[in-house]
Amino acid sequence: MTKGAQQFDSLFDMMEAFPTEQHAIDHLRALRWGSDDEGAYCPHCGSTRVMHFSDNKTHKCSDCRKRFSIKVGTIFEDSKISLRKWFMAIWLLTSHKKGIASTQLAKDIKVTQKTAWFMLHRLRHATETKSFQAPLKGTVETDETYVGGKSANRHARQRGVGVPKPPKSTVVGMIERGGEARAMHIPNPSRRNLHNAVRENVDTSARFITDGNNSYQGLGDTYEHHIVRHHAGEYVLDGDVHTNSIESMWAILKRQIIGIHHHVSPKHLQQYVNEVTWRFNRREEGEGDRVNSFLSRTEGRLTYKELTA
Repeated sequence: MTKGAQQFDSLFDMMEAFPTEQHAIDHLRALRWGSDDEGAYCPHCGSTRVMHFSDNKTHKCSDCRKRFSIKVGTIFEDSKISLRKWFMAIWLLTSHKKGIASTQLAKDIKVTQKTAWFMLHRLRHATETKSFQAPLKGTVETDETYVGGKSANRHARQRGVGVPKPPKSTVVGMIERGGEARAMHIPNPSRRNLHNAVRENVDTSARFITDGNNSYQGLGDTYEHHIVRHHAGEYVLDGDVHTNSIESMWAILKRQIIGIHHHVSPKHLQQYVNEVTWRFNRREEGEGDRVNSFLSRTEGRLTYKELTA
């Protein structure tokens, strides 16, 4: 925890910790710059020669001479929504195991559904990993899942013999036992795409476990490859050869999409996958710790035009 930043264990405690907008601004600044602003920098030119105004809200760069607030350069930039409402949205997104719908968030913090939808996508933008990740090691489980509509949910005239089934999107994921998970939306579950995803994320020293999908064949030349053939009734071999860990994350992803959002477009699927993966990797952290962890990585602006392009 950064010195000067607040700690809290419940939504009630969090709102008591930030009774005014200035308290929320001070907290975000402490997380980004440190309690004494020793890490202050200009979001426009990167200079560390920053002047602080007496209003405790705005700052000015001594080099490029531009004024800015602590929100510039983050997902909060140009937002008319108060930071206190943003903090509440972050709590709800990180605390609820299956996330929250934009319609529900709109009611909870008193904004329009369109605003809530944009807020949630900005928050999902912050869950994207923007820095290099070390390859997964040890025992690594890999599996893919398929997201998309069912023919049974279509209108009657869109079902039946000769009507193509609705397309499904493929998500491949990997979990290091005792470590983190990673997941990504890929164009299709071809051998090439699956092999590339594995090689980009899994160290060659790993003990690698998959199901019986033939597309994983050939990885045994690089990895210690163990296979659990579910179609043959195999689920756990030798006590610890299984894909239960990654399948538990898929269960959460499916329950979120089906139960909360009902439908997710392929265009935005990766953002929902990022959200689930981020929350899954921090499932052992306390509620308040997850909020502060989130606030410490909010760099990167996302405009509505970029989101809807």
